[in-house]
Amino acid sequence: MPVRGRAPANLAPPPGAQTVLGCFGRALIDDDFLRDPYPAYRRLREQAPVAWSDEFFGGAWLVSRHADVDLLLRDGRFSAQRTGRWVMRGSEPRTELRGFQRLFARALIFLDAPDHARVRQVLTRAFRPADLQRLAPRLSQAIDERLEAVDAVAGFDFVSALARPLPAQAISMLMGLDEEAASSGFLEGSDELANFLGAVDPTRDQALRAQGALLPMAARFESALQRRRDSSDGANRDDVLDRLVRAERAGQIRGSAELLAQCVMLLFAGHETTRHLLANGLQILLRHPTAWQALQRDQALLPAAVRELLRFDSPVQYTGRRVTTELTLHGQTLRRGDLVVALIGSANRDPDQYERPDEFDVTRRPAPSLAFGQGPHVCLGASLTLMEAQMVFSQLLERWPCLELAGPVSAHPMGSPLYRGPLKLPVRMALDGGLKEGGLYTGDVYQTS
Repeated sequence: MPVRGRAPANLAPPPGAQTVLGCFGRALIDDDFLRDPYPAYRRLREQAPVAWSDEFFGGAWLVSRHADVDLLLRDGRFSAQRTGRWVMRGSEPRTELRGFQRLFARALIFLDAPDHARVRQVLTRAFRPADLQRLAPRLSQAIDERLEAVDAVAGFDFVSALARPLPAQAISMLMGLDEEAASSGFLEGSDELANFLGAVDPTRDQALRAQGALLPMAARFESALQRRRDSSDGANRDDVLDRLVRAERAGQIRGSAELLAQCVMLLFAGHETTRHLLANGLQILLRHPTAWQALQRDQALLPAAVRELLRFDSPVQYTGRRVTTELTLHGQTLRRGDLVVALIGSANRDPDQYERPDEFDVTRRPAPSLAFGQGPHVCLGASLTLMEAQMVFSQLLERWPCLELAGPVSAHPMGSPLYRGPLKLPVRMALDGGLKEGGLYTGDVYQTS
């Protein structure tokens, strides 16, 4: 049985360990890697499927093959509790970050059994098919209004017009928040939290900035929850906030910190993955004219196309786990307390799992990817993300079948290996018929044949 409780934080590899430095002869993360990590992933899968890297969180194992990432996400020997060293580590005690750690560590994505099962049971009720069906008309109207407000002939930035604000609006609708207030207040601080989460070795300053975003967000939620608790009209809205308040009363959610942690991370997680899927997904589709035209002819391909986008260039490239019981994997000794980074982006390009993994193919035979995770922590909001993406791309195809990129796009301006998605995506309606045949998209490089 896995041993729970605190484990030593190992910041150096065991003697004789295979290392990323030994494999590459240099650091892994550079401009080339941020632009296109897939050649490096291929090399790791082939030469060093389990390799120690000093670049990730002061020292961690990188796991790159599909079968091993799948194991890591399912196996109870790997714990999701990993925030302490992430938030609090450093040469000096970070006592000023205790408020951040208190909330951060209680979020569902960082809980193990039995707490994880207890909290997840509550949150699962927020994403029932009936709830998403009720949300769909409002979401469709929100997409329509945002697209109606732009000038496609002159061109517009798809990220600021839709990809960034829409997911926050959608999760706000589902949670029962005032959409405008929640979206604007949340977006003000979400980038600081994203920068912290996306840093492979967060600095004290990054952690403080993330705390400065997280705690005000939590305070806004506390006010909204208190209004629900004090409501005297007896109205049962049956939204996420109502369900959380009822779960708190029933003892399923234990304490204010645990309650607020779920609210904040639901809002953030429901926004961050989807914004990058929308922006990066549209970029990929517009750089694959054949795929875009296939979707114009038959929108029944959209569900498979969205899942292929998630596989081909996963919006979130990795996740972490902490080893609870020493084990050996590919000849490497993973010690109790070691941090392991599951390279989801690499796993989704593994040729042992997918035929022609480096090709983007909207007609690909369905093969589930690991973009939403696997096992007990598989993404709660996957259905909402898929629905949003399909609805957005459907409306774009109907409105502007000749949509095209309107300028050069940096595929990874965030400077983080965690996220794949542009911060800006200029697009416009082509006046000359638009998309040209014969393009191949690899990473962020568009090569014409």
